[in-house]
This record gives sequence, C-alpha cells and structure tokens, in this order.
Amino acid sequence: MNVPVISTSASGPLRPQSWGNQNGSDSSVSFPQRSSDRTRWILSRRGPKNLVAPTRAYARLWEEELGVDGTLVPTATVFLTNRECPYRCLMCDLWRNTLNESVPTGIIPAQLVDALSNLPAARQVKLYNAGSFFDPNQIPVDDYPAIAQICHDFDRVIVECHPTLVGQRVLDFKSLLSNEPETDLSVRSPQNWGLGGHPRLEVAIGLETANPEVLDKLNKRFTVDDFRRAADFLRNHDIDLRVFVLLRPPFMTEQEGVDWAKRSIDFAFDCGASVVCVIPTRDGNGAMESLRESGEWSPPTVQSLEEVQEYGLSLKRGRVFADLWDIERFYVDEADVERGRRIAERNGTQTVSDRHHFPDVGKMVD
Repeated sequence: MNVPVISTSASGPLRPQSWGNQNGSDSSVSFPQRSSDRTRWILSRRGPKNLVAPTRAYARLWEEELGVDGTLVPTATVFLTNRECPYRCLMCDLWRNTLNESVPTGIIPAQLVDALSNLPAARQVKLYNAGSFFDPNQIPVDDYPAIAQICHDFDRVIVECHPTLVGQRVLDFKSLLSNEPETDLSVRSPQNWGLGGHPRLEVAIGLETANPEVLDKLNKRFTVDDFRRAADFLRNHDIDLRVFVLLRPPFMTEQEGVDWAKRSIDFAFDCGASVVCVIPTRDGNGAMESLRESGEWSPPTVQSLEEVQEYGLSLKRGRVFADLWDIERFYVDEADVERGRRIAERNGTQTVSDRHHFPDVGKMVD
C-alpha cells in the first residue's frame, strides 16, 4: 500500500531538503511571463547535481501497491541513471540525479540487473528514469530488447514518458515484452525477480494539471490536447495509462489547487487512465523556493491532500493513490499525522467511509 520496505540510493537522498538561491540570482524576481525566458529563469536557480555513477541505478525501492484485482501487488521500482530530460519543468528536482551525457548501449540493462538483484521478488516493476523512457537520448533504443528480456517474468512493466514522445517506440517496446525470452541471455534472472510473466505495459504521464494556463507556466512543453492525443494512442493500442496530478502547483491558491486537482482527476479518467497518483507539490529545486518567497506558491496542506484523495476514490473510476513521499514535511500538527495515517490506509484499500468526521474543522464531509 505504497509503504516502502526497501529504499536505497547510490548517491545521497532522492530529494533535497532545501536549495534556496544557490547561484546568486535574484529570488525576488517573479516568474517570467514569456515562455522564452522561463527555462533560463529555472536553470539560474538550480544548485549542483548529485554525483551519480553511470553504471548503477541511483535508487531502488520495494513496496506493495493495490492492484486492479484488489490485492496488494509486490512492486519493484528502479530509478535509472541516465541523461537529463530535455524539458526544464518548473517544479522538477529529478535532474539532480541525472547525467549530462547519454549512457552507452548496455548500461541501462546492467543497472536494472544490479538493482533487481538487490530487491525482493515482485509482480510488477516500475522503471523511472527522471524523464521519458521513450526518449532515445535517455534510454537507448538498442537496449529495449535486453530490458524487455529482463522484465519478462513480471506481470506489469510501468515506464514514464512525456506525452509528445508517445508513439512508435512505445509499440516497439510493447511488442518486445510479448516475445518469449531467449534462454541463453546472460541478463536473464537466475533468482526469479518476477513472480508473473508476459507483462502488460503501462505508461505513466505527468499531466500535472488540466488548467491550460498553469500547465503552460510549468514549462512542461505540452498542452492538454497533446495529453489527450497520447492517451488516445495508448488506449487504441491496449496500453494502460497512469497519470500524475499535482496538488497545488504554482500560481494557485489552496482552494484553487484542490479544485483543479479534482478537475484534473476527472480529466485523467475521461482520457482512459486506470490509475491517478496525486502528488503534493514540493519545493527543493531552487525555482520553487523563489516562487515561495515571491508569494507565487505555497505548499498544500495535508487536509487538502486527504480531500482530493477522497474525491478521487469516491468516483470509483479507477485507483487513486496519494503520494506520501516525505509527507512529514507537510505536517503542522497532530491532526495532520492522523490524516497521513488515514491517507496511507486508503492507498492500500482504495475505499472511503460514506461519511467522515473532521472534528478539528467542525464539519462533515460526504
């Protein structure tokens, strides 16, 4: 139920505690209105990258996630080390564990073997690479066959991708996953990493928000229509869709953040998503600290996260998970600790009681 059992990193924490103004830029300067100036503004507020080894995944994780069949699914997540994503998203801090150059063919499969060898067996595997799995500058296309072979014994393979890169390479990888493995392939598992076989492909896309204006300001370099086209492509080719939605991205009040998170969940399910993950927007990349200082962003509350999770679950249109990574940073009192416990429980059950009482705010929420 999204509770980490094993989490290790080869080179420090996955997320920074705080960057502040690392490069001497004026943090009081508001976010640029012109898109041509935004990437420069974002980069100017960055701190240094972590030192990561090209031959190793920078982190690995084992958890249990409620599956479509209602059972807890053992899940291995591997955070692959590769070239930095070409998009400079406003809220992203994943660049910290990336390289400046592409890795040679053969490195990514080796990273995967090493990581899976140090995790318990699982039924599904998530391959997250701080960008897009189907960007050939991040994951070499020539590595697809080996990766597919390694993943053959899982029930499900989940990768992430920018919507504008969803196309033929997705179909090529899907086809490789359906092939029978070569028995003499050196990277095949001698330790039964996977507990299934003939995996189903699932592509995770960061919609973030269905608000067109805010989506543009996030510097994601795609539109709501781009997302819809990618979702249609996946649905038409029988590939599952997982969607990431931000709770209170920049340029929204707390109530706007809640309302748009709900609308974004609706939109994701309208586009055929089977899973929506709600992520409370965090700082930690320099740019977000600047927005916080200028009053253009504040972190969401745990109460808002619980409300959005309850809303998504009440729709009964698919699974809705609330991201609880370092959730403690959002706690302001003991009531938040209790909310965090309830959110974690609902992640694992995907159910909400018909009526829930919040004594600290004195109202009933349906």
